Amino acid sequence: MIDHLAEPIIEISNKPQNSQINKSAALFERAKKVLPGGISRNTIFKLPHPDYVEKGEGCIVTDINGKQYIDFANNMASLIHGHAHPIVTKAIVEQVQKGTAFTMASEVEVQYAELLCSRVPGFEKIRFVNSGTEAVMAMIKSARAFTGKAKIAKVEGAYHGAYDYAEVSQTANPNNWGQEDKPNSVPVAYGTPEKALDDVIIIPYNDIPKALEILDKHTGDIAAILLDPVSHRVGMVPANDDFVEALYEWTRKQKALLLFDEVITFRVGFSGAQQRYKVSPDLTAMGKMIGGGFPVGAFAGRSDVMSVLDPTQPKVLLPHSGTFSANPVTMVAGLTAMKLFDHNAVEKINALGDFAREKIRLSIKKVGIKACVTGAGSMLRVHLKAKVPTNYRDAFMSAQENAALKILLAHSTENGIMLINTCSAMLSTVMTEKEILILCNVLESGFIKVLKQIPSLKS
Repeated sequence: MIDHLAEPIIEISNKPQNSQINKSAALFERAKKVLPGGISRNTIFKLPHPDYVEKGEGCIVTDINGKQYIDFANNMASLIHGHAHPIVTKAIVEQVQKGTAFTMASEVEVQYAELLCSRVPGFEKIRFVNSGTEAVMAMIKSARAFTGKAKIAKVEGAYHGAYDYAEVSQTANPNNWGQEDKPNSVPVAYGTPEKALDDVIIIPYNDIPKALEILDKHTGDIAAILLDPVSHRVGMVPANDDFVEALYEWTRKQKALLLFDEVITFRVGFSGAQQRYKVSPDLTAMGKMIGGGFPVGAFAGRSDVMSVLDPTQPKVLLPHSGTFSANPVTMVAGLTAMKLFDHNAVEKINALGDFAREKIRLSIKKVGIKACVTGAGSMLRVHLKAKVPTNYRDAFMSAQENAALKILLAHSTENGIMLINTCSAMLSTVMTEKEILILCNVLESGFIKVLKQIPSLKS
């Protein structure tokens, strides 16, 4: 075992090759003329300008100024094997030479469906789509088609993509979230139809009595309960076993469905995060890492529910298609990547996650800062609060915590560590304890920097 907070062993360049020229700043000026805000996705935006990538290899990313980073973001959890993995890349190149998209099905689509269904006992049938958002959207629509009901229930603060019904209350705050035992359905985007808000019931996380009391007010109307079992936005704390079982039992009594959003959390276990529970969801949405680095989504589950999509049925309850769904490049990339993510790979990366969380806790204790770390498997999140959050309201950042987070993230970036902007990390299989110890070094010095500027966070 490597000593805690050993000196960095990986050589990375933290300085631009030419400090007189900031290529990112110049490129951002061009981008603002043709892209809203200069970007195509808001998650990468930051001031004074976004960073622009030159290349990635393994767990190292180099930007266009020549600065290198150890990548703990992995494109928002979508790269389980890091960048340009040689085996995955070789398979992709071979397929691209044959063609990229056809108005025909492909054998690799069947092969990949067989692999994913073999990994999860509850996956009887699967449908491929193009993103996690699309997977959740189609899963919700399938639940409605199957049950004949319109409403869904979801956990307060949970992120499920950009579908009107899935995004409700993901950005709720103390000014609009209402009472804890009766949370408001809060829109994310201006112009969200009031009907969408009426049809989304918000329940608190890991609180069985409050959740069931709310659900019981809508008996007969709810098609499904949507749940992320380790929701990033809710604090990256696993759903309690009894909470999941209570929701499952409620849906059985109400002839509703339990839906899991495992777009991010499918990396947590060989069969996803759901393998830890006694009960299985009726449908599961996936995305991110199952694309092997390419845009992807999928949802899978019970054959009778998935039959609403079946074009061989006398009446198709949910006509569904997509020009690039199950395109052979994504299928080859995903199939190759998931074959590599076998039992040994899962165990190794999850052990690395345990190692990281423990080392960060030691750093927190050593520095004496009000902070904690949460997560599961290969995922972790640092909170600048003394107590581990149990729900979205606990995890919500105060103005002081938000200011401290900005200091910590800026310090991490300056020192060659790329994190998700909630101070979250998603590990890749190409990482070792060496990279984890560098992360801990940077976070520890960052904690010290935070305390110098915000002394009240001293524990």
